[in-house]
Amino acid sequence: MTGTDTAVLREMRWWDIDSVLELERDLFPEDAWSRGMFWSELAHARGPGATRCYVVAQEGDRIVGYAGLTISGAESEGGEAGDGDSVQAADVQTIAVTRDHWGTGLGSRLLTELLRAATAFECAEVLLECRVDNVRAQKLYERFGFEIIGVRRGYYQPGNVDALVMRLTDPSTSVNPANPVDGNGVQGTETNG
Repeated sequence: MTGTDTAVLREMRWWDIDSVLELERDLFPEDAWSRGMFWSELAHARGPGATRCYVVAQEGDRIVGYAGLTISGAESEGGEAGDGDSVQAADVQTIAVTRDHWGTGLGSRLLTELLRAATAFECAEVLLECRVDNVRAQKLYERFGFEIIGVRRGYYQPGNVDALVMRLTDPSTSVNPANPVDGNGVQGTETNG
């Protein structure tokens, strides 16, 4: 078995970047992230002020998937600018799974971990962008309750591919961090902020 049964999810660390980059370039050759982008994200993923959560799926010595999200504050509805009321929102930055793990449930596990992190960060909603031509990912997000709320024209460059903007309101209703689906939580992410 692969994906669901044997991959261990754990916190992404700096020593994973080379393996993640290899997978990133294989799956997203036109718009792959750079080494510096991953370093920057991981710099904000630990400690009391953490605003990022990045995980990898490891099977033996091989990274077979990864995912990450960022947290930001936004003025709450009905709140006056500067009154101190803000609502946390999460933005899924990336989810990727090796081709030989497609259809195994690993993408669902990675997304579940991101939604657990969003809930732990007390986020009211989770947003993401998804390529209009990535139907597999769209179906995954829809199963979790994400809805299309807009389109970003030419978002993915250099291919000039549009992105669907999708939103999940109240991620805690999609995932209950106190009751993991498979009992295999992410190792090393106990202190997210």
